[in-house]
Amino acid sequence: MLSLNNLQNVIYNPMIPYVGTIPEQLEPGTLIVIRGHVPCDVDRFQVDLQCGSSVKPRADVAFHFNPRFKRTSCIVCNTLMNEKWGWEEITYDMPFNREKSFEIVIMVLKEKFQVAVNGKHILLYAHRISLEKIDTLGIYGKVNIHSIGFSFSSVLQSTQASTVELTAISRENVQKSGTPQFSLPFVARLNSSMGPGRTVVIKGEVNTGAKGFNVDLIAGKSKDIALHLNPRLNLKAFVRNSFLQESWGEEERNITCFPFSPGMYFEMIIYCDVREFKVAINGVHSLEYKHRFKELSSIDTLEIDGDIHLLEVRSW
Repeated sequence: MLSLNNLQNVIYNPMIPYVGTIPEQLEPGTLIVIRGHVPCDVDRFQVDLQCGSSVKPRADVAFHFNPRFKRTSCIVCNTLMNEKWGWEEITYDMPFNREKSFEIVIMVLKEKFQVAVNGKHILLYAHRISLEKIDTLGIYGKVNIHSIGFSFSSVLQSTQASTVELTAISRENVQKSGTPQFSLPFVARLNSSMGPGRTVVIKGEVNTGAKGFNVDLIAGKSKDIALHLNPRLNLKAFVRNSFLQESWGEEERNITCFPFSPGMYFEMIIYCDVREFKVAINGVHSLEYKHRFKELSSIDTLEIDGDIHLLEVRSW
């Protein structure tokens, strides 16, 4: 389970500029979590994933993450190879504010880096240098850093997890030959019905041109949908509802920030409490949904469909 609390090799209050060796090899699933504070006189700072720490010649920078605060606030990302910068990728959705604290989470994926700030997805950056060459983290500029932590648990090893860990749900939608994949629509029966303390974990990747997808917890006999989760990317709305006695109820849409974006990896955790479902996305609590369907033990089916690539499903 993706968690931002169980970090390893934590470095507290490092001096800036900071240049340090990354303790283990970066692999898909690795998290780098940087917590700090933006000073009032900031003009820019940067986080660099480097190939060594050489100054002359300057080490290659695989991923340069550079928030800038003067003129138009933006985040500039780039790669330095052989002391030459490539093309800039600029994000104008600025999540940093002067005199405010922040948490940067860099998730390493197979083909890209995924960055969230304060629990909100910010950007994707495709690898231009192979992960094997990255061994150093550098932080520079006007910024105060409280802690740097790593999580090297490989949360994305889905080629094994989808077959080894999928013990609580029937595998009728899992292809048997070659690399395990889930076909959509995915329909599976829970081997143990829903109730307080039960958890469902869904890992996937949102399609590039995604409009939306849905995750439904269903009472198989009555076909009632106890929990309908429907992120709509074209509207940036995270819709929740129930389908009871052959009719939809009132939609719930209130949310602090919409947690999905095209192309991003996500881990959705659905936890059943006595009074409500609680949903977290990528380790950050997103919403609660009070039970409208009261017979929790009748909820025995999971359905997933829409514009995603489904990587793994687990239940316990």
